[in-house]
Amino acid sequence: LAGRRTQLLKGLPATSTVEENAAAGVSVYTFNVTVSPLSSEGVAILPTIVNSNPLTEAFDIESKGDLEYRVVTTGNPVLDYETMPKSFDLQIFVEDTAGRTDLNILTVQITDKNERPVFRGNMAIQTVTIYVLEGTPPERIYQVDAADPENAELKYSLLPAPVPFLVLESGVIFSTKEFDYEEDPHCYVLNITVTDPDGLHSTKRVNINIINIDDESPYFTINQRIYRIPEEQSPGTVVANITAKDPDDEDFPSRLFYSIQSSNRYFSINPSTGVLQVTGRIDRDARPLWLQPNISVIVRVEDSPSGGHTSEMEITIIIDDINDNPPECNPSAFRKEANENTTSGIFLLDLRNYCKDIDVDPSNNRFDFTGLSGFGSNNFALDSTVSGRLVMTESIDLENPANLGVEVYSLTVRVQDIACPNYSNIIYIYIRIKPVNEFFPVFSNLSYEFNVPEVTAVGSSIGRVNARDKDWPPSAITYSIVAGGGTRDYTNFFWISPTTGDVKILGRLDYETTRKHILTVQASDQEKTATASVTVNVLDVNDEEPVCSPNFYSFQIPVSLAVGININGFRIECQDRDSDPRSFRYSINEGNVNNHFTFSPSAGSNTSRLILASRFDYESGLDTNWIYRLRVYITDDNLLSARDRTTHLIKTGTVTLSIRIIPNPTTVITTTPGFTVVTKRENLYSESAWYVPFVITLGSLLLLGLLGYLGFLLVMWVRTRCPPAGRADGAPLKIFFFSMCIFASVEKKKPKKEVVMTMTKLNTVFDGEARDPVTGKMYEFNTRSGARRWK
Repeated sequence: LAGRRTQLLKGLPATSTVEENAAAGVSVYTFNVTVSPLSSEGVAILPTIVNSNPLTEAFDIESKGDLEYRVVTTGNPVLDYETMPKSFDLQIFVEDTAGRTDLNILTVQITDKNERPVFRGNMAIQTVTIYVLEGTPPERIYQVDAADPENAELKYSLLPAPVPFLVLESGVIFSTKEFDYEEDPHCYVLNITVTDPDGLHSTKRVNINIINIDDESPYFTINQRIYRIPEEQSPGTVVANITAKDPDDEDFPSRLFYSIQSSNRYFSINPSTGVLQVTGRIDRDARPLWLQPNISVIVRVEDSPSGGHTSEMEITIIIDDINDNPPECNPSAFRKEANENTTSGIFLLDLRNYCKDIDVDPSNNRFDFTGLSGFGSNNFALDSTVSGRLVMTESIDLENPANLGVEVYSLTVRVQDIACPNYSNIIYIYIRIKPVNEFFPVFSNLSYEFNVPEVTAVGSSIGRVNARDKDWPPSAITYSIVAGGGTRDYTNFFWISPTTGDVKILGRLDYETTRKHILTVQASDQEKTATASVTVNVLDVNDEEPVCSPNFYSFQIPVSLAVGININGFRIECQDRDSDPRSFRYSINEGNVNNHFTFSPSAGSNTSRLILASRFDYESGLDTNWIYRLRVYITDDNLLSARDRTTHLIKTGTVTLSIRIIPNPTTVITTTPGFTVVTKRENLYSESAWYVPFVITLGSLLLLGLLGYLGFLLVMWVRTRCPPAGRADGAPLKIFFFSMCIFASVEKKKPKKEVVMTMTKLNTVFDGEARDPVTGKMYEFNTRSGARRWK
């Protein structure tokens, strides 16, 4: 056996897999070597890869001991799924000490491993820096290029997120705003991340620098825009020092030029320093400052004497006035009324609303009120000397016996200028106290609740409300419903007695429509009102009868219909607004001769089917009726207990069924009467077709005109043919024959009319029944010929 090939490699041939980029020493496949019992020393030539297809050194064999070996990666070269073959056939050879050999193949398949995407172009070798001019509108600024070793679709993202840039999934970087070098950061750092579908990603940095340009206008550095000076200032007096800066100059001194744009005779400005000063006389008492004490000046600053970027600012100068007018009140006498028991501290009159000082300056137009005096002045006071508000210090109750009744109080107040020379005037005030209705009606309860069965008779009283008034003398109280007294069908569904407060119903209550009515009842003493809530709970009563569809049905069935069949698929469905769907019971109380028909289920459901309960027997004479008129009763009480049925109402609905039994074809019914069918046709038109009578009338007029014209021609022709008047002999005879000729010619031209009336004798079986939609009367009909007759 020496030198002959024997099965020594156990587990081979085989196929195994290994992932690309596997490191050196990764186990690919494990197998064993089986040696001959004659071989005392085991393996002479260890398992060796003697060849590979395609050729490679990426695999080797290592011993694990006890004749167990494994194929491992060498890392040279590193396996790459994208650039190298996808499969290698390794030929493994072994020989034992007895000279036996074996050669088998291990197929190693390379599997793909997802690898990180890589950047290409400039971003692959350096940090990219992009320069953007300030003022550039949002636009595309750079295209990021990256690739995936697996050629997968890549997505791009940007960090940090709150920056004025965005990157599309295609890798295009866009700016999202117009940059301002003076307001925005001068540089941005963007981290661009490219990600493959499995989440592997790579990140590169992009620097963006903002380039400054001369695009800014100078701006004023002062915040104050309103200045105040007294009138009659001397020329040259400094009003304000106007300063400005140019953002484009940053920290360098700038050369700016100042000027006043608005026409002004009071002020001027130094073009180099920006000092605003008085140049003319300012008289507050002369026009136009007498009407408008504010002077507006438009100041302009430029960054070039020959033009360039400019800015303007409005400066307002307020001219102060002096006190030279006394306070005056209009009117100077006041008449007021106050209700009795007016709460102390309530003000009655605000004198400052009627008094003023025409001086413009607040320091010169202020005044106060002093010297309250007069009859009854102890019941009143001035809130303060500044406000001039007259208030009551004590409550006056005319119903108190200590009071003398209605009184009139006479008061005087002095209004005086605060600034010198302290001008003043006197104000006269007359106050009348009048009685009032002080108390509101009060209901005995805040809310009322009445429980009323829905079958309560219209006009019945359902409850009473009550209210009182503490005024003396007591006021007469009237009651009314101010809200909730109507329904959808009735404007005034409830009524309340104006004098007694009894509440009555004016319409029929319906639990199924409205279960609760909430009314707002008002009590009034002619001046004051109070309201209370009245809740009317409608109690449910079984007052609705079942309504079934269809309530009438007519059909025919063959005499040989099998027992237990749902007849014609007929199904009845019932509704009852105040009963449970399971509370219906079905019974046939009329017309069910020999009990051929029944309903299933007979109770417990709102739907039931008509069932044939027993066969028809006409041969033995048991059945003689060929038409059954069933009267079906549907009640809603079957689920009530015997005790409940004595206290609940039971309602019944009815359904009428007409069933015609059709005999077998061999059966002859001799009792069916014959009748004659006369076929007639009529032209009908709708009354709404206005043009039909119009066309008929117009055609008739044209026909009459044509006949008249023909008659005129006939008369003219006869006159031409008639003999002269002197030759009267034989004239009557000739006229007679002439007329007869005309009549004969007309008779020859008149066509003969034939009237044909078709009459057919039929033995008709009326196998259907229906209701006339116009008259509502019932009629029978034959389903084949269409013949009908009234019942």
